[in-house]
Amino acid sequence: MTSILILNGANLNMLGTRQPEIYGSATLDDIKSLCIAKAEEMGIGISFQQSNSEGALIDEVHMAKNHQNGIIVNAGAYTHTSIALMDALISVDLPVIELHLSNIHAREEFRHKSYIANAAIGIICGFGAYGYELAIDAMTRHLGIKR
Repeated sequence: MTSILILNGANLNMLGTRQPEIYGSATLDDIKSLCIAKAEEMGIGISFQQSNSEGALIDEVHMAKNHQNGIIVNAGAYTHTSIALMDALISVDLPVIELHLSNIHAREEFRHKSYIANAAIGIICGFGAYGYELAIDAMTRHLGIKR
């Protein structure tokens, strides 16, 4: 069965209470439920993970190499700082979609640079929690799965 890793980075465990005017009111558990429902609809499996630790995120990426068909990553602030996470994503040779709840290009200048983009086949940003559904759709199409 096709399976996708959905990887969430720093501070995303605070969704629902952290700056809802920017990130929305959905919690990470709400988003996980949304992703599970979308995966069932598409006939695929998902692994939904979150960590505030850069090293733990890198470990998840490494483990995905032999168990997943693609990676959707909302790395949070690590998007703009982590060359190590970018290198890990490139090293596993899986398709990667970069995802953000907010439109990072309409925010502070430092958010405009993404290291993750160097590893990604595409970027989805600015659609809130719905972006996760869009990313699953995009990944399944990229993998040749149609429902």
